[in-house]
Amino acid sequence: MVHVFFEGLRRLSLGIALLAIAGTVLLLLDLQSRKGGRNSGKGPSIPRIAFVQHASIKAIDDGRVGAIEQLKQRGYVDGETVFIKYFNAEGDIGTANAIAKEVTSGSYDFILTMSTPSLQTVASANKSSGQVTHVFGLVTDPYSAGVGIDREDHSKHPPYMTGMGSMQPVESILRYIQEMRPEARRIGLVWNPAESNSAAQTLLARSLCKEMSLELIEGSVENSAAVQEATNSVLSRGVDCMWISGDITVSSANTLVIRSANNAGVPVFCSLPSAVLLGSTLDLGADYISIGRTLGDMAADVFGGKNPADIPVENRTDEILLYNETTLSKLKDRWTITPAIRERASGWITETEKNIPAHLMPSK
Repeated sequence: MVHVFFEGLRRLSLGIALLAIAGTVLLLLDLQSRKGGRNSGKGPSIPRIAFVQHASIKAIDDGRVGAIEQLKQRGYVDGETVFIKYFNAEGDIGTANAIAKEVTSGSYDFILTMSTPSLQTVASANKSSGQVTHVFGLVTDPYSAGVGIDREDHSKHPPYMTGMGSMQPVESILRYIQEMRPEARRIGLVWNPAESNSAAQTLLARSLCKEMSLELIEGSVENSAAVQEATNSVLSRGVDCMWISGDITVSSANTLVIRSANNAGVPVFCSLPSAVLLGSTLDLGADYISIGRTLGDMAADVFGGKNPADIPVENRTDEILLYNETTLSKLKDRWTITPAIRERASGWITETEKNIPAHLMPSK
């Protein structure tokens, strides 16, 4: 009996030892994957970059394309000189917070974000974690985003973070509305108050409308599913036109806004080119490919060793103007594409010609 007892104890001890060894091996492998950047066997030496965007809208997609192109130009090629993992919250704030927690956990050397919600969620998670170096772009108003960037002194921001703002040209688009129809007074807007980027544009538009003797007719939404109903409500209040700002929630459903407005004989003005391909009358906003390239240059500087604390957060909007003349005949009121608009436009759609810059066309 004693022999059997000790033999069982020996086997039990051996089993426990094997389990401990296996656990240690798994732990070491996990640590190695974290330190090695999950780079598919490329070795632990290349930088690990998390690329985060909030939703799949063309403006953000274009910005990502521009940034990646510029990073390649600077020698940062995914799978060769860097390891990049892409994250997309698809407009869901819960998913965005989960992504932010993951990318700030220590598995990445750098984080590159696009959009205001991505900036905010990552900055919040990063504040209480290891403070991973963070570069951001495609943000309407970084100074009002609540992430510690000073509006007056742009050099004051968290030392591990830098980036650039791209405020939409709100005043210019209101001027074009007046130029195309001087009688227009009531401008419809659907927006999500939870987006600080959208709030910044709306507050500016309210102020400008007062100065310009215009009236902003607003409808608020919490998600893209509510855009159709809010648009119809705004249209029922007798607006002269609809304006789609840089609101991500609404832009994710911009086809609904454009279709409803077209059915009502009301033109749509959009701050995110190239909605003219979907039926808007005029787009005026940032050329996000160009903005992305500028952001890619800034990120490459940081990846190469430049201290983000030394890079001020400035605003840059490379504007692009597009118009769609084919919409005019379907409108209930008279709107005119003026000679000044034609001269300045970078692209247009007429009854006989479609001349839209290639990089703004949908991907095939």
